[in-house]
Amino acid sequence: MKRKRVAKLSRFSEVQTAWLFMGPGLILLALFTFWPIIYSVPLAFTNYSVIGETSFVGFENFKRAFSDINFIASIKNSLLYMIIVPFIQILSILMAILVNRKIAGIKFFRAAFYIPVVTSMVAVSIIWGWLMSSNGVLNYMLLSIGIINEKINWLSDKDTALWALMFITLWKGLGYYMMIYLAGLQAVPTDCIEAAKIDGASNFQVIRKITIPLLKPYVFFCTLISLMSAIRVFDEVFVLTSGGPGNETLTSSLYIYQQGFEVFEFGYSSALGLIISFIIMFFSIFIFLFNKKGGVNPY
Repeated sequence: MKRKRVAKLSRFSEVQTAWLFMGPGLILLALFTFWPIIYSVPLAFTNYSVIGETSFVGFENFKRAFSDINFIASIKNSLLYMIIVPFIQILSILMAILVNRKIAGIKFFRAAFYIPVVTSMVAVSIIWGWLMSSNGVLNYMLLSIGIINEKINWLSDKDTALWALMFITLWKGLGYYMMIYLAGLQAVPTDCIEAAKIDGASNFQVIRKITIPLLKPYVFFCTLISLMSAIRVFDEVFVLTSGGPGNETLTSSLYIYQQGFEVFEFGYSSALGLIISFIIMFFSIFIFLFNKKGGVNPY
């Protein structure tokens, strides 16, 4: 009886300790993540703009959004940005397979591929802005090997600006997804691979028939978060182009920011944020359903 009481007190103490450590993080999460999300819902139905009186306007902000050509352009660019999702997943898997080998110096390559992830997006954007300027290294290299005939200002040309930003996002994100896939690869049962090789399977067949199917849960997770990140892309666009030239690189997150913190129409900005949230939710549900239909079998 006494032993049971001691065990119960010990479990109670463990729970208290867990809450003690989680408490500060949960409070910050509630204050700076959940509360703004909840507060933005009623705000979307008002004309709150810091200056002037606030009144309830019903669905006026939503009606205005669907007739706002800038917002429509930003949604189009955000959806176009999703093109990088399959490329970033395929390249990350290939990189993970490459650095999953037991060869000398492999830890250096893993660290080198991961460095862009821990580098500030602002710093990355500034460096790529210099590389992609009309007098930058990129133009010099492409002119030297004859791929282009004249200098291109990649981030100011309306035909190349959005693609240049996509490339920067892809380059920075590769290391992050590579590490997730690397963790998945190292969890693949080695006896399956060895059995396949004993049966005469080539390396390519092992990757196609064993490795990739067992990575399905990781592919699902990475696809979901990369898709959300693509729709919400902000930092590199804000630093390098501010949505220009024209509206060619205006993304939904940047437009929401502009309406909120430059025009001070927080009610309208909240309504735009809700619309984008529903778009992200729609694609997330689609990916969940596709994944379920595909029959993911976690091992």
